[in-house]
Amino acid sequence: MKKHILYIFFIVLLAFQSNAQVVYEHITNENIYTFLDELANERWIELNGAIKPYSRSFIADKLLQSKIYQSEMSKRQSKELDFYLKGFSLEINDHLQLNPKINFLKNTKGFGIDINPLGGFYQDKLFSFQAQPIYGYSMFKNDNGTESYSYGGLQGYAYIGKHVGIYASLRDNHYSQAFNKTDYLTPIPGGNFKNSEKGGVDWSEMRGGVTFAWNWGEIGLIKDHVEWGTNNHGATIFSGKQPSFAQISIKLKPAFWLEFDYIHGWLVSEVVDSARSYWDGSTSDPRYRAVFRPKWISANMFTIKPIKGLNFSIGNSIVYSDVDHAAYWIPIFVYKSVDHTLNATDSYGQAGQNSQLFTDISIRLIKHLHLYGSLFSDEIKFSRIGVDSVHNFWSWKGGFQVSNFLVNNYSITFEYTRTLPGTFQHPISTTTYESNKYNMGHYLRDNSDEIYFSISYKPIRGLHLKAEAFVARHGPDEKYDDGADIVATPFMETVAWKNTTYAFNARYEIVNNVYVYATATWSDIIGDEELVKKWTPAFYRGDQMTLSGGFNIGF
Repeated sequence: MKKHILYIFFIVLLAFQSNAQVVYEHITNENIYTFLDELANERWIELNGAIKPYSRSFIADKLLQSKIYQSEMSKRQSKELDFYLKGFSLEINDHLQLNPKINFLKNTKGFGIDINPLGGFYQDKLFSFQAQPIYGYSMFKNDNGTESYSYGGLQGYAYIGKHVGIYASLRDNHYSQAFNKTDYLTPIPGGNFKNSEKGGVDWSEMRGGVTFAWNWGEIGLIKDHVEWGTNNHGATIFSGKQPSFAQISIKLKPAFWLEFDYIHGWLVSEVVDSARSYWDGSTSDPRYRAVFRPKWISANMFTIKPIKGLNFSIGNSIVYSDVDHAAYWIPIFVYKSVDHTLNATDSYGQAGQNSQLFTDISIRLIKHLHLYGSLFSDEIKFSRIGVDSVHNFWSWKGGFQVSNFLVNNYSITFEYTRTLPGTFQHPISTTTYESNKYNMGHYLRDNSDEIYFSISYKPIRGLHLKAEAFVARHGPDEKYDDGADIVATPFMETVAWKNTTYAFNARYEIVNNVYVYATATWSDIIGDEELVKKWTPAFYRGDQMTLSGGFNIGF
């Protein structure tokens, strides 16, 4: 294992002559990500939205690129650009740029405090950092009662020299009722729960890592959420719904028309290895030490940009278990072929691993319009295409977004997602497309579809108003025990679960990464009684009008 890590990190030794630093902005920072999408829709910047998170230096660079178009922007866009540039001061300036009225440490050597962005800072020629408290509280109320979600912790990031970035986020979470169990059909990110003394569930999330970057690439040992697949309401390839997992992350841009992304991750199987588990403690107080079977993932994505505004991405991944192998660490490989060499022998039973193939396309050739789509496939056989009685294991999404056409400060989004039976399943429990038992693909999982529509309006800097509607459907449980049976299972013969939702959300960003928000949601979740109980938190079952509100500091 050490040899593998040293091998991958060796490539950075070729790049000490350039100046670059990288830490990642979490995928839940919706405002900055949607603002970058808006700038790309105007064709002021180029953006590969298929791979997230973005680094803070990448975001700062895109904000600076759009600065030359500021005279063409609406009043709100111009103010929003200046607002976010202030939030990325460490990435843009070579010395602290803080509000002198607030910074009572301005007479110290390099230290500072500010409100926008909120936190403590230090900067000199070698080392710079920002530290920020994180806290959030939300309350939800409907006919089933009142529930809450809260979190608190600390986050920060630092740059050392010309190439090294360090970032960390520690957050304790609490739900008064579990809204994000592994079975629930919800985009809410999951957690590895522990019981709470005050009721509900608690879990802790530690994210961060160490990175090394140069002018055409970056590499990091990180533990974070990733999102692959262009989307506005749930990615099909990597959704980021599972708890964060440790990974080697590589991003290379060797030419203006080519980008390459790779991760090698350590997943959590939660499958007990009885041979390695054991009893400990004393006779009067025995304890069983459960040891999980190891599980990994390797995934890559090549993005080709033949002309400005057109991105085509193709990649593949493999989830494998039990024994690591150097071949899965080679970033540019097609892993299914590797698996055939290592494990494709029927005489030993189910020896193979679980491989996937995916593509993504993003088209911004017309100003104000973004067309996009992505496809996830667990298995493709061309002989099945066009045959009604069988299917391939596909999940696909298509959508478009129109923004600021004829009228400023709005966007309209439409998406359709369909996932066929068996797509995210696997018959071997150690090689499922999961970590901590959470599906890593689309939040609706197999045998499902969704129609999504939203209208967003931003009347002033920081205020986002969004009306959205979606109809999500799920068919009966189809267990992947035998490949011959699952490929012949028709798509959603009956609707076992249906969620019809209309929502209106108002969110205001007071200073960078500090929000207040309120939401009114009408939802009607119906279907097979037992499956509705299995897939839906009790709080949302049936016909409900839910009012919610809250605030957050950081992500």
